[in-house]
Amino acid sequence: MAGADSDDQHDGAPRPGPWQRFVLAVWYPGGRRSDRDPLGERMRSAVLKDPGEAGREAAAGPTTVEEIEAAIKRADDKERLVGLLLAPVAAAIGLVVTASLIANDPSSRLADGLVNPKHVSTSLYTELGAVALVLALLMLVMAWYRKRLYLGIVMALYGLSIFNLHFWGFGIPYIIAGAWLLVRAYRLQQQLKLAKGGGGGTFPGSAGPNKRYTPPTRRPPKPTA
Repeated sequence: MAGADSDDQHDGAPRPGPWQRFVLAVWYPGGRRSDRDPLGERMRSAVLKDPGEAGREAAAGPTTVEEIEAAIKRADDKERLVGLLLAPVAAAIGLVVTASLIANDPSSRLADGLVNPKHVSTSLYTELGAVALVLALLMLVMAWYRKRLYLGIVMALYGLSIFNLHFWGFGIPYIIAGAWLLVRAYRLQQQLKLAKGGGGGTFPGSAGPNKRYTPPTRRPPKPTA
């Protein structure tokens, strides 16, 4: 039985069970080493980028006219991911808002039998829910095909519609996301204008103004009286 005892113990310490080995494998992938950071540190470093690295990524953006035009036509991976993640959430929010409006709708008649002016037909709420679902579907399509400008417009319209229904917590994030996409589209358009030399300035990578010299034409001498 000496072999069994040597398998169950390592240097006098009990051998970890299956669950402990699984936790150690997740927390320290590749083995528990002193030079490897814990999982929390690796996640923090993945989420919080180094300012120098962020500056290098910004400097490595599109510079030539062809690159800027390609960036205008197609949204990048980050913008597409935002649209793909927020579109299903928008559909769920539309259903929740519609159900809440119908559940909290006042009755059509008051206690004295008169018509309640605060009552709204449930068909109107159903139409609002259908509009929200259509906007969510358009959001998904625009994100799938990388249409930055249209995705920003649809997100802003969806956020404004939910905001006007007094569900501010659901509408404000979509307004912010739509404004972010529209600002990025506007900046790329301005960047393209500068790259082509139409904005009164030059942009790195552009051809710049034409410096070819054109000699002035000589006018014929005026006849003397």
